[in-house]
Amino acid sequence: MEQLIISLLSGAVGGNAAGAVLKNQSLGTLGNSIAGILGGGIGGQVLAMLGAGGVADAAGGLDIGMIIGQVASGGAGGGIMMVVVSLLKQALTKR
Repeated sequence: MEQLIISLLSGAVGGNAAGAVLKNQSLGTLGNSIAGILGGGIGGQVLAMLGAGGVADAAGGLDIGMIIGQVASGGAGGGIMMVVVSLLKQALTKR
């Protein structure tokens, strides 16, 4: 459960960071956050399916490597999803 929360939060941050860097692609703070949360969740799940997501140890603690991996995959997934949603939105509004 902690892994999912970390992925979602870092996805929101990644989506907003991508929106700040790519002003033309920005969906606004709320749009960037929603797209980032979606992308962060997907990115975290993909990483976990590939076996690189790490697991909590037997005592229930979190491994620092797992946390860093989840933050990186969630942030990247959030940024990528924000750009994809923005490009789709632009393509649909041109018609």
